[in-house]
Amino acid sequence: MKLQLLIGALALAAAGPVAAQEHYRLHNAAELARLCATPASASDHVTAVSFCHGVLAGAYGYFVSATPAADRFVCPPASGLTRTQVASGFVSWLKARPQYNNDGAIDALFRYAAEAFPCKR
Repeated sequence: MKLQLLIGALALAAAGPVAAQEHYRLHNAAELARLCATPASASDHVTAVSFCHGVLAGAYGYFVSATPAADRFVCPPASGLTRTQVASGFVSWLKARPQYNNDGAIDALFRYAAEAFPCKR
């Protein structure tokens, strides 16, 4: 009986996150911008912004590890940037360029980054 209750409780607990998980699937750049711009008053602000920051950090980390330094087209300033600054910049950039809303989230993110933080060679 206890095992059945436990299984039932786990099934119910798993049902709630499914809808929430769908909210965090990125099909395009507009969805990433929506998450990055989640207002502080929203009940999921912390989760949404953390997800956004994770995408930013993961994409850039992969870029740095997979791209030789001589081939990089994105070079953040030596003084550094916060993820919040990059997220805000990306949201503003995309608002001004709605033609990229349906592009892949990472494609648009790097289009923004290349424009905002080009390498000076």
